[in-house]
Order: sequence, then structure tokens, then C-alpha cells
Amino acid sequence: MISKKIPFLALFMSLVIFTSIITVPERTSAEDALNVNADAAILVEASTGKILYAKNEDTALGIASMSKMMTEYLMFEAIKNKQISWEQEQTISDYVHQVSVDTNLSNVPLEAGKKYSIRQLYEAMAIYSANGATIAIAEAIAGSEKKFVDMMNKKAEELGLENYKFVNSTGLNNKDLKGKHPEGTGPEDENIMSARAMAKLASRLMNDYPEVLETTSVPVKEFPGMPGKMKNWNWMLPSLIYGYEGVDGLKTGTTDFAGYCFTGTAKRDGLRVITVVMNAKGKNGQGEYKSRFDETKKMMDYAFTNFSVKEIYPEGYQAKGNKTVPVVNGKEKSVAIQSKSPLQVVVKNGEDKMYKPQVKIDKKKLDKEGKLAAPIKKGDKLGVLEAVYQGEDPYGYLSKSKSASVDMVTAEKVEKANWFVLMMRGIGSFFGDVWDSAAKTVKGWF
Repeated sequence: MISKKIPFLALFMSLVIFTSIITVPERTSAEDALNVNADAAILVEASTGKILYAKNEDTALGIASMSKMMTEYLMFEAIKNKQISWEQEQTISDYVHQVSVDTNLSNVPLEAGKKYSIRQLYEAMAIYSANGATIAIAEAIAGSEKKFVDMMNKKAEELGLENYKFVNSTGLNNKDLKGKHPEGTGPEDENIMSARAMAKLASRLMNDYPEVLETTSVPVKEFPGMPGKMKNWNWMLPSLIYGYEGVDGLKTGTTDFAGYCFTGTAKRDGLRVITVVMNAKGKNGQGEYKSRFDETKKMMDYAFTNFSVKEIYPEGYQAKGNKTVPVVNGKEKSVAIQSKSPLQVVVKNGEDKMYKPQVKIDKKKLDKEGKLAAPIKKGDKLGVLEAVYQGEDPYGYLSKSKSASVDMVTAEKVEKANWFVLMMRGIGSFFGDVWDSAAKTVKGWF
């Protein structure tokens, strides 16, 4: 006999199977309509690190010549520390010469035994992505590319990057170095990094060494001994074929492993953005030179059309309910606190009022009763003022622990009270306690 419960059970199982194949998208915000056609992408407002759009931002992928941004960072640092100088001349090794005359790679010709200045090599690297020149800079700084690669990985850790690995200074496929790849790496090894880490590196490069943009924005330049001129591979520079207003950097990258990549930056009306696309593709799903710029344009258009940086709390701002902190052993019993600097946030059009102030006091600076011990200097940091967004924020900030905040500091100094004042306060407190106790007792009689 067939049970009458079977049709119901079959219907129930059908519903379970049907609902199990329905996938919920990782992000459901309107920004997904950008539909950036790349394996990974990120769009960041540069001054705050606020992420405006992201796709697979923490997946480590090939970065090709975008690797040269780390070489640039270490070069600027070495110049700052006076390890090398702009006018210092580097003698070209046989290895560098062999790489530089490989016509299958982006290069300027470098003669073995000839000397070139660090500035010349840097310009070739930043403008024309010259691989031989990049290795020459690595050798000038570290003595060998192997030692320089160790420096690259160490610096990445110091900068707080995640999801990265450097195996050479250029971003080339190691196999393209024809057996000359750095010791300790294999012919199949590749430089990899996540879009988030790439954007972090770009941000640090521009913030720590803003002069990099003076070179990355140069569209065309001559190089000694090179027929023709170096033409910047960043074709989004305003005077080049895919020119975009405000673009002045940073670095393209292309290999079979990484596909077509680009870390871009542009500034308009006080708003600077950083973009990264990795393995960008065209409408046909295939990678092509133009696709990295098309996908970058989508993100830049979105940012400049919909966002602006605004000051929502001025310097000296005092939040309601958090204007003072109690003080122990001071001439005053409390101290006023205020924001050390203006608090700026990236605001989407029409969302100016979707932020609320929140003060967070560092409890380590207070005693068990929540008081601050005198003496207190003016400008002492006690905590932070945050702008808390009241809507949905699917992306957060470039650094996962960061928020829109500024320091909260003391607005004036508070000197320690002398022994007589402290004694009188103690006496007053004692008699106050006695009076309160007596009053409670008398009240109990009635």
C-alpha cells in the first residue's frame, strides 16, 4: 500500500532542492551595476581610503609590471635615506643588457658596461615600463636582484599589505628571464598581489612620495640611444589615445599570466581616486589592450559623478554628551575635549545627513572611576571622533580596521591641585558623606 504522505514529501523535497540552487549575490548594492569586466577590481578615494567599489578585492592574482610600483617605492626610500642619488650612475651588467635588448619585452636599449644615471633609469621604468632599467635600479640599491626581491617582500610586510608575493623586480614572467631569474625562485614563479594590496601600495607611494606623479604623468620622453621616443603605456593620460581628464598615473601591466592590468589615479575638483583592474576583458570576454582602460573609466566615471569629499565636523568640534571628561586631583574637576582637526568623509550625493558623531575614549588613559589624572597638557589625545554612516556600507576602507575618524584631544591644560586644595576637598567630601548618611538616617525615622 502506498502512503498518502509521499506526494507531500515529494513536494517538500522539490522545494528544498529548488531553494538550494538559488544563490544570493555576495553584494547586492547598486554599485554592482558597474559590472566591471575584470577578475578583480577596486575603486578607492585616496585621501580617506574609503572603498567605493570592489570585486574580488582580496584574491591574489598576477600583477605583471604593476610590480614596478614597489621598485619605485624602494628607490624613493633609498634616495631619501641617501643610499643612492638621482645623479648617481649605474654601470650596466651583462644580465641587464641581455634583458634590455629583448625586443619581446618593453625596454630601452642599455649597453653593457655603460653608465646611466638613476634618474634616467627611473624615467624609463616609470614611463616606458623598461624592464632592463628596472633591474639596473634593483642592482644599484641591493647589489643583486635576489637581494632586492627580499627587500620587496619585507617592505610589503612593513606596509601592512596582505595577499602578495614578489619573485622579481619587474613583474615579468620568470620564464622570460631565460634562466636568469633571481636565485631562490623558480621559472614558473610569478609576482602576485590582491587588488586591495595593490591599491594600498599605490596609496602609500603617492602619499609618501607624491613626486612620483611628476613622472608618471609624462606622456612622451626621449631616452639616450633609443630610436624614437618613450611613449607612456598609460594611454589614459589626457593627451594620449584614451585620454581622461585628471589622470596622472600610475602603472600598467601585461603578461600572459596576469592579463591586462592597470593601477590608475585621477583627480577632479579636489577628489582623487585610485583604481585597480586585474585581467580586464572586453565585451567579447577576451583580454585586449583597451579593455583595462574601458573598465577603469567605468569606475572613475562612477566616482566623479556620485561622490565628493566633505567636511562634516570642523576642527574643535565637541560632540553632544561628550564635551568633557572628569579629572581627578586637578585644579578643575573636568576638562573639555574637542576634535584636533576637521573630519572629512566621502559623501555620496544626497547622503550628507546620513552620518552621526560618535566619541570613543581610550579607557587606558582613565582610572577605574573613568577619570583623567592631572596634570593634563593641552592637546593630549584621549580618543577619536568617528563619523558613523547610518546606511549600508558593503565595502568599508582600504585598511580593514580604519574608519572615518579624527583624534579627540584636550582643549586646555589642567594643573594638579596643591595639597591644601586636595585636603579641603577631602574634608568637604568627608562631611558631605556624613551629612548624606545622617540625612538618610533621619529620613528613615519618619
